Order: sequence, then C-alpha cells, then structure tokens
Amino acid sequence: MTFNHIVLDVNKHVATLTLNRPKVLNALNRAMVDEIDQTVDIIARSSDIRVVVLTGAGKHFAAGADVNDMANMVPEEARNFAFSSTFNKLESLPQPVIAAVKGYALGAGFEIALAADIRLAGSSARFGLPEINLGIMPGAGGTQRLPRIIGCAQAKEIIFLGDNIDAAAALELGLVNRVVEDEALLDEALKMAEKISSKPPLALRMVKRTVNTGINLDIKAGTELEAIAWSDLFATQDQKEGMRAFLDKRKPEFNGR
Repeated sequence: MTFNHIVLDVNKHVATLTLNRPKVLNALNRAMVDEIDQTVDIIARSSDIRVVVLTGAGKHFAAGADVNDMANMVPEEARNFAFSSTFNKLESLPQPVIAAVKGYALGAGFEIALAADIRLAGSSARFGLPEINLGIMPGAGGTQRLPRIIGCAQAKEIIFLGDNIDAAAALELGLVNRVVEDEALLDEALKMAEKISSKPPLALRMVKRTVNTGINLDIKAGTELEAIAWSDLFATQDQKEGMRAFLDKRKPEFNGR
C-alpha cells in the first residue's frame, strides 16, 4: 500500500513507521492521521511484525496538529477532527512500540509519542503541549497519558504553562527511557527493536496487555490478571523451547506459537 504522508518499512520482524511531512515539521493533519490509522490496522493483523519503531522524517518528530485545519472549526467539527481514536489504536497494538523522537514533539506530536510503550530521545528533542496558548487544551490523550507517566502535578505544570521541556528534563521526569545524540537515535531505536523482536512474541504481547490493563486495576486484581497471563504462557511452544534451551545451555529459537 502506498501512502502520501507516512512511510511504512518492514525489515525482518521490525516495522518502521515514519511521519513524512518534513516541509511542515511533520505536522499532523487529518489525511496523515487517517494513513496512520490504516497502517496500525495492517500492523495489528501481522503475525510477522513483532516490534514497531515510530519516528519522523527530517529534523523533527512532529510539530503538533496543523493549526490551519483547526482555526475556524466549531465543536462538532473539532470532535470529528480529533486524533484520539487513532492514538488509542496505536497504544493498543499488541506489538511493543518504540518512539524515536528528535527535534519538536509538540501538541499532537507529543501525544502520539505518549501512546508508545518506550520513548527514546535525541539530544535535540523538545516536548510540549502548547494548546493552552491557542485557547484550547490537549485533545488527543495528553491530559490522560502524561499524568499516568510522570504524575499529575508535573503533567499539570507542563499543560498549564504550555512551555517546552528539553531531552534532559524529559529523562529526569521519566518521560523518556534514554537520551542519545540525534545521529545515533534511529540506530539505537532499531537496535532495541531488533533485540526485543528476538524475544518470544506471544510473551511480549502478553506482557504489554497485562501491564496496560493492570495499571488501571487495584494491586490484587492486577496480580490475579498477571497470574492468569503467566500460567497461560505454559501452553505455548515458546515456553517449552525457552526452558529447554536454558537447560540445554543454548540460544532459544522462538516461533510465536
């Protein structure tokens, strides 16, 4: 399938989804988000893709939603324009998603990165939710995901002020997992993705589902969920292979069954 605003590349078990409007700093518009939505559906159906890397073409990840598309909207139009459903689908992908962020990740560009499981930042990365400066507020998950990642007080400060934070501050807040030089960012993300893709696919999917579901449960319900997921994996060929390989002192070969 050919896209106009994104690029999807699959190499072995790793899919790289690139936001591809570099002339406008990869600002997200309805057409781009619709293409992301289609791509997420393709990835979700694939048993061959085990990890996804999300990045932006050029010097920036994504400089928010295209304000030209929103300036004269009324509430009903704004609700139809909102990107939440697509970002929710991205977050719900069974495969782990790594966001590789450099340059601007602002507004909706920040919010799509928040839907990833892991965030790696280049040293030039700048994160922000500037919607308050436009008379509105984050509308694609920013008020919900950011507090869950860094806590309510820190999230409210970022949203209330509408200021940007740099990569070092993002690392200190726990917003990103690590910071590397821009030139090494994509290689670092792909290296991590390739390592994750060598792990048992069914266990990876179960881990993601259990963490994402369990975080919204009380600890008793969460550990019960975990126990069921853990024990279910003993029905898989990958569990037998992993444990036999460990006992045989050899490298396991996982097949996703």
